[in-house]
Amino acid sequence: MLGAVLALLPSTWLHAAAAGRVGGTGEAPKREVAVVFGAGLWDGEPSPYLAHRLDAAAELYERGTVEVVLVTGDNSRADYDEPDAMRAYLTRRGVPDRRIVSDYAGFDTWDSCVRAKRIFGVDRAVLVSQDFHIRRALALCEKAGVESFGVGVADVRDATWYYGGVRELAAASKAAADVVLEPDPTFLGSREHGVREALAAPR
Repeated sequence: MLGAVLALLPSTWLHAAAAGRVGGTGEAPKREVAVVFGAGLWDGEPSPYLAHRLDAAAELYERGTVEVVLVTGDNSRADYDEPDAMRAYLTRRGVPDRRIVSDYAGFDTWDSCVRAKRIFGVDRAVLVSQDFHIRRALALCEKAGVESFGVGVADVRDATWYYGGVRELAAASKAAADVVLEPDPTFLGSREHGVREALAAPR
């Protein structure tokens, strides 16, 4: 029993840390930037879960809730490019390309949050992810210095959704370690001005 309690502590912490800061697209406060986390590609196109995240981000832009969308994902090899696939999807949804910024080294949630702050200069943002992941994203981005509100995208309770929920139990422990240890991202690099330039571009 003690082991079960300890195993659930990180997940309980994530729910407490995100209390009052998760809602739908209509509840999100106005922010300059939305951050969309990668969720896999199928044959070079966003997976259904990632497409739903991008649909929510496009809605936030259409509503005028956000001005710029920062897409962050994995481009660790030449034949796998989440950010460019995300950008292409958003432009098809009507978000101007000049209003989209790509982070090619968002290899996990912590890396994406730290790079949003330290590389792209994001201080406040609306985070967009599935409802089972958004609390972890909120906790990690807050720790990284990004004041955040989370849009939790609801999806069909299929096998993938349940897998994601179970996976979050283990991921919560890693998140707790990231908060305590504050490791540098896999790739940090130099400061980039894409968000600032996108905000200055005509809407």
